[in-house]
Amino acid sequence: QVHLAESGGGLAQTGGSLTLSCTPSGPTSNPWAIGWFRQAPGKERDFVAVISTINSATYYSDSVRGRFTISRDNAKNTLYLQMHSLKPEDTAVYYCAGAPRMTTNPTEYDSWGQGTQVTVSS
Repeated sequence: QVHLAESGGGLAQTGGSLTLSCTPSGPTSNPWAIGWFRQAPGKERDFVAVISTINSATYYSDSVRGRFTISRDNAKNTLYLQMHSLKPEDTAVYYCAGAPRMTTNPTEYDSWGQGTQVTVSS
């Protein structure tokens, strides 16, 4: 099973930016995709974005499209979530996760990181 480790969370002001990183390690299955999800206190875990590790195709939730960018750096074996124009409602624990295909359904992801907190102050 793939191990995923997130980093880069923290505190930002409304309108600010943060970049999250996700580094996979361990054995992998082929092919697969990596997605970002977030969970605010008392709420369900919501899909944010996903990228294919095969062709770098991407897909975003409506709430972040145009503000967030998911990307990967194969040389560094790292995936990123660049977050711009942050809003207080973006406050959540952000998780990266691995799946055998591009999907927005969290139940199809079989590997999860430990999460990183993002807090956006108003």
